[in-house]
Amino acid sequence: MRRVTRWWDTHQIALYIAAILTGGLVGSTLPAIAPILEGATTPLLALLLFATFLGVPMIELQRSFRDGRFLGTVLVVNFVVVPVVVFGLSRFVTDDRGLLVGVLLVLLTPCVDYVIVFTGLAGGSRARLLAATPLLMGLQIVLLPLYLALFAGIDTVQYIELGPFVMAFVILIVIPLGVAAIVQALARRRQLGRNIETGMAGAMVPLMMLTLAVVIGSQVAAVGSEALTLLRLVPLYVVFLLVMLVVGLFAGRSAGLAVPETRAVVFSGATRNSLVVLPLALALPDAFALAPLAVVTQTLVELVGMVVFVRLVPALVRGGGIRSPDA
Repeated sequence: MRRVTRWWDTHQIALYIAAILTGGLVGSTLPAIAPILEGATTPLLALLLFATFLGVPMIELQRSFRDGRFLGTVLVVNFVVVPVVVFGLSRFVTDDRGLLVGVLLVLLTPCVDYVIVFTGLAGGSRARLLAATPLLMGLQIVLLPLYLALFAGIDTVQYIELGPFVMAFVILIVIPLGVAAIVQALARRRQLGRNIETGMAGAMVPLMMLTLAVVIGSQVAAVGSEALTLLRLVPLYVVFLLVMLVVGLFAGRSAGLAVPETRAVVFSGATRNSLVVLPLALALPDAFALAPLAVVTQTLVELVGMVVFVRLVPALVRGGGIRSPDA
């Protein structure tokens, strides 16, 4: 088993690309399977996050709450810099209200779920980012209506329901984190707990592959039906990733953060809360029919981008400074 796990870890990027291609092939050739795959997305993501949280010692998480410099940097990047970048990019789709609202919904909301997984894969500080999650979630709930009113018109705000944010936070963060804390406590006294920790650590790569394949497979057919219209969004989402890569690097270094924290800032600024805001977009009136597809398109672009970031960010942010305990 250890040999298989080492092989997974060594070839994980190639395996993730294969999972994305497989999901795209299945989803495009069997569009009827999309609802089944969509229903499996949240449970799979919760299980993936549980496995991730098991690798974050709870004592380290407690220390991370006191890292004001990291928390401040992440909040400035996501709620000061990102809105400026998003405003500029969104001006290219002001002619279509559905696309505009979809772009704003997804790009203005920082990710709070699989960003922790990708950060860990790139050697970033999972504990610091996990500690920032309540602040990231709370502030986006408060600020999203304000930014929508400023960027798309105040009448847009009346259609936004914020319940999915709270539900996602409970299902994807609170419950997996609570169960992980219980298992960690059990592992200090029982072999069963240690076996669960070992098994979930070894399952990280296949879990990530399955999640990628399911997310891509559940959405690719819907995007394909409006491919020509949505194609104009792809350059905007790619530019967003590139700009936030530079911003994250600059912000981390300017704040004097250690290598793992700087990598975490990069991933936090670049990844968006697409799986959480999709229900918000689906609840919009028919006049905003393209908004959900704009969100889904961002998901597809971002997942491919994150596979690249897992290799690229460590190459750009190397050691040489102080390392945090949670690498």
